[in-house]
Amino acid sequence: FKEIYDTTLEIKLSDDGRSYTNNLGIKGPSPKSNPLSWDKSPIANGAHYFWGGDINENDVRGLALERGFGVEFPNYIIDVKTDSNTREYKEAIQFQCIEVGGVRLYEGIDFMSRTPEMSDEELNDMHARAEKAGLYPYGASPEQMHHIERKSSSDDVHNAWQTLWEVVGVNKLLDMAAEITKESII
Repeated sequence: FKEIYDTTLEIKLSDDGRSYTNNLGIKGPSPKSNPLSWDKSPIANGAHYFWGGDINENDVRGLALERGFGVEFPNYIIDVKTDSNTREYKEAIQFQCIEVGGVRLYEGIDFMSRTPEMSDEELNDMHARAEKAGLYPYGASPEQMHHIERKSSSDDVHNAWQTLWEVVGVNKLLDMAAEITKESII
């Protein structure tokens, strides 16, 4: 994920509270890591990927079985920090790990916040909670994690490259791919 920027995540909970759909919005590549080409990318103005999860009350607390990207995997909610007044979550730490035949194929640790820009103190606090939860050996230390870049302006990119992608229909393909991934989990 170090090549993307301005990532957003919308989580929609089902009416019965037993499943949810994630909508990950990304833009890429990032202006900082690709200063000469970022604005020429077909996803400079964004793309969406969907996956979902099920919450089974008989499972271990904090575990959701997620499906998307052609696989099914466990997602563990490790830590949640809530607002003392509203009780809504402010921050969450989650961990995914996919192993097949004893071989780790993927592991992901997400620090999620309702605040797109976190202070150093808030981020250090999340790292301390991740360390206390035992996630450092899996990549949760500050040296091992990547911060999602934020562009100072949220304006869409308008240039000849973006016009080309539109004429060729890449934006329609991205919309169609997003719709297909969304439908595949519902």
